Amino acid sequence: RPDRQFPFVLITGRQLEHWHTGAITRRAAVLDALEPDAVASLHPLDLAGLGAKPGEVITVETRRGKVALHARADDGTPRGAVFIPFCYYEAAANLLTNAVLDPFGKIPEFKYCAARVKRGGKVQRLLSFGGGQALAALQTA
Repeated sequence: RPDRQFPFVLITGRQLEHWHTGAITRRAAVLDALEPDAVASLHPLDLAGLGAKPGEVITVETRRGKVALHARADDGTPRGAVFIPFCYYEAAANLLTNAVLDPFGKIPEFKYCAARVKRGGKVQRLLSFGGGQALAALQTA
């Protein structure tokens, strides 16, 4: 639940271009060119309230960890929420969520948790695939 220390709700989910963890789709040059980097989507008014602009690096932090990624202004993201797709291992959204299991379903609560967002941070760079590397390899071949 959001509070004064963690006022945003972090929502995680899929991204159209990269299915699940992106193990296959991030190797596809066309899909990787469309969405090469991890992004966090915020409502434009929330982004402006942070003093950040689309494309700038922001850090999303929860009680369990933090990741730095690029900001995206999205009118479809509700005010007070930040959306991170879980397909980017260099910005692993599920490391931020609550791993405690539901007592009945025995599944973790990976879809949302309280978070805070601030400007700046250091984006992790890729070591194997994604990040536009597939398209770059085709262009130099």
